[in-house]
Amino acid sequence: MIAKPLHERVLMKGNEALAEAALKAGCRAFFGYPITPASEIATYMARRMPQEGGVFLQPESEIAAVSMAFGAAGTGTRAMTATSSPGISLMSECISYLAGAEVPCVLVNVMRVGPGLGGIQPSQADYLQATRGLGHGDFHVIVLAPATLQEMVDFTFDAFELSERYRNPVLILADGVLGQMMEPVVFHRQIDPAELSEPEWATTGATGRRKRVIFSLYLDPERLEVHNRHLQCKYESIRAREPRFKTYDLEGARMLVVAYGTSARVAYHAIELAEREHVPVGLFRPQTLYPFPYAALRSVIQEHAIEHVLTVELSAGQLVEDVRLALEGRCPVSVFGRTGGEVPAPLEVLEAIAERMEEVRGGLVY
Repeated sequence: MIAKPLHERVLMKGNEALAEAALKAGCRAFFGYPITPASEIATYMARRMPQEGGVFLQPESEIAAVSMAFGAAGTGTRAMTATSSPGISLMSECISYLAGAEVPCVLVNVMRVGPGLGGIQPSQADYLQATRGLGHGDFHVIVLAPATLQEMVDFTFDAFELSERYRNPVLILADGVLGQMMEPVVFHRQIDPAELSEPEWATTGATGRRKRVIFSLYLDPERLEVHNRHLQCKYESIRAREPRFKTYDLEGARMLVVAYGTSARVAYHAIELAEREHVPVGLFRPQTLYPFPYAALRSVIQEHAIEHVLTVELSAGQLVEDVRLALEGRCPVSVFGRTGGEVPAPLEVLEAIAERMEEVRGGLVY
């Protein structure tokens, strides 16, 4: 497998495009245990990482994989692990350690349907896990939600930079459709790891430097509270500076669809169909799920006098919780969700939009 050229459109599978982007972003340590539909990331890294002079290892479990990534990242190396939904659950304890020790690391979850073993089809049912419960204790990870393969590439570069900027784990939350589909992508840049400055906290053991220890254990309650307050101040800064979102066709809209990832792709085409039938509906797509763009969504609702919001998601209704928090009762919110691993067709979403619009027009909205 040869390196992909810069600035040229290359047709790639999503998982492989993300892996190549990680290499071009300077990742030189990858540890991963294969699991559908994320396995191609590990397979690709097994071929390419040795060519780039980096380290690839398939350990005995997901727990071992994230622990090894923790160790590599602690040396200041750009490190990554990737898995699918059950694997992230197994990694959650160590992700909390990463956050508590403030070690930058990039994580990838190519979501599959659950609960339990569920199935290997795509899902978005890990939303609350990613944004609320990715381990024990008071911490957050930054969560990026691509909707195209080009965003999977670009967000991978962003993930390493954000992780180092805030000394915090960053999670790229994709799904089985994005991981398995193919689209043209462009790699706009390449980073030489040798040109990256060594972080002052890294445990390199360099001669003549002060002792460096990475830890998340504080036996003194006062020291631990100081540390936790420091973390909360960091998360407040992330919430203020890093929310990202995209909008589409808001002019004249009376109804708004909110969706991310694959669901946003489907919703976009449903809204195109709605335009032909003169249904006034727009799209709001969060690109960061943490921090969620609460203020931006509220502003859209107020500026355009939106009368109803519909979330479209591959879950029973998880994104909808953040949407309701953002709107604070300003207008009704409903959910169109699929939970078995099937991705709805744009016509199905269009039907859901039309039903809600009839309620809006008839004044029947609850």
